[in-house]
Amino acid sequence: MQSEMNRLFQGVFGPVRATNGEATWAPAVDIEETDDAWNVEAELPGVDRKDITVELRDSELEISGEIRERERKGVIRRQTRRIGHYEYRVMLPGQPDAEQIQAKLHEGVLTVRIPKTERTQPHKVEVTT
Repeated sequence: MQSEMNRLFQGVFGPVRATNGEATWAPAVDIEETDDAWNVEAELPGVDRKDITVELRDSELEISGEIRERERKGVIRRQTRRIGHYEYRVMLPGQPDAEQIQAKLHEGVLTVRIPKTERTQPHKVEVTT
């Protein structure tokens, strides 16, 4: 029964993982790769930038934090917006330039730009006869 409930929640809300008795969910994320960087956009509506942690360990990017439930005066009749701990991890397929990473939060979207090192950037090889 528990596994079926987990599958149902994953289908509706995305990956959910229990840690220390709390459910952890992953925000919706787009990753775009260009010749010189990876650009990660994560949807985090209503999150304050001080409640977001962005860390890079080797080639693994982790975005985590918490969305706290706001104080309400009325009775909640329906609640579908996520609250609680969130976490997103991705292994980048190359060597990032950790010193040049930039993270910006604008209108509920966190954008993390992770430049590639020179070794990771593609190099065009001329074919000769």
